[in-house]
Amino acid sequence: MFKFEISSKCSKTLARTGSFTTPHGVIKTPTFMPVGTKATVKTLDSKDLNDLNAEIILANTYHLAMRPGEDLIKKMGGLHKWMNFNKPILTDSGGFQVFSLKDKLKITDDGVEFQSHLDGNKHFFTPEKAMEIQNKLGADIIMAFDECAPADSDQSYAKKAMERTHDWVLRCKKFHKNESQALFPIIQGVIYKDLRVESTKFMTELDLPGIAIGGLSVGEGKKTMYEILETIAPLLPENKPHYLMGVGTPEDLFECISRGMDMFDCVLPTRLARHGSFYGDNQVEHLKNLKNRDNENPLRKDCTCETCQNFTRSYLRHLIIENEITGLRLLTIHNIYFLFELIKKIRKSIKENQFPHFKKEFLNNWIGMEK
Repeated sequence: MFKFEISSKCSKTLARTGSFTTPHGVIKTPTFMPVGTKATVKTLDSKDLNDLNAEIILANTYHLAMRPGEDLIKKMGGLHKWMNFNKPILTDSGGFQVFSLKDKLKITDDGVEFQSHLDGNKHFFTPEKAMEIQNKLGADIIMAFDECAPADSDQSYAKKAMERTHDWVLRCKKFHKNESQALFPIIQGVIYKDLRVESTKFMTELDLPGIAIGGLSVGEGKKTMYEILETIAPLLPENKPHYLMGVGTPEDLFECISRGMDMFDCVLPTRLARHGSFYGDNQVEHLKNLKNRDNENPLRKDCTCETCQNFTRSYLRHLIIENEITGLRLLTIHNIYFLFELIKKIRKSIKENQFPHFKKEFLNNWIGMEK
């Protein structure tokens, strides 16, 4: 049902290419997963995603459980049928969103009581409940329920949260019976390397179809994140996909792929689009800047996405200034296409054993964010 195969490795880094077979198709790795929080990648439909050659998308368990509810989605045939997206889908456990409701939380070893952000009603999530919801949603890859402790947690609390996460993943594994869904555990430990090592060893021994690293890219800083990945990478099971949660800037993709990561998700390309920003030739640019008012060029000079092939910066700026939904859609298409193409080039460079050269060439030219 699920099979991960490595097809090539970089000789100088931990970068690798591979494929992960799921009931709804094969995912080539490394891969970037657009985030469809509420069962839609904002402004796009399933045809857009297929036109972009998206191989997998992510949906959010918490938001879908709150509305419309997992029972309705199951009644409608599950996420794939409901969305009309017949490729792999991953659902997170809802843990990150639940623990983001900081002032409305009551955490026990059994689970988490919280108030819905929609109506204030109280809910109680347990590992078993998170599994039940995700079983009903019907995604190919599902995540164990974890406690995502804040980046500024002291070591004592970080250890407690990690141990609770370990207890919860055992309960998830025991409850989960659906062989058509791959359960991934989530490594925790905040910024403490000894805890990260302990958690990595614990999660690896579970021998589940893949393994995820959570609780990073949440304010700890790039240097710390990279150091943690360097610490745990040698301990990760080589024959399983490594999923780094919530990471997806171009810089991070290069740095984390070189440290052995295979799967990434991030809201950044869609969020940038909603704020009128896009991936330009060597940086993230802001379309509203006056220089784009009479600019007849595409967003990127060599880009072959639908947006760049058909529309100028001038027209797209007008759409964004006027808050036209078409503008948000066209920027979203471009931003996701950019990351998909970047990942394809990274895979090609790994296969040709040119990854360090390509990484250096790209990052030397990439400025980051336009001022």
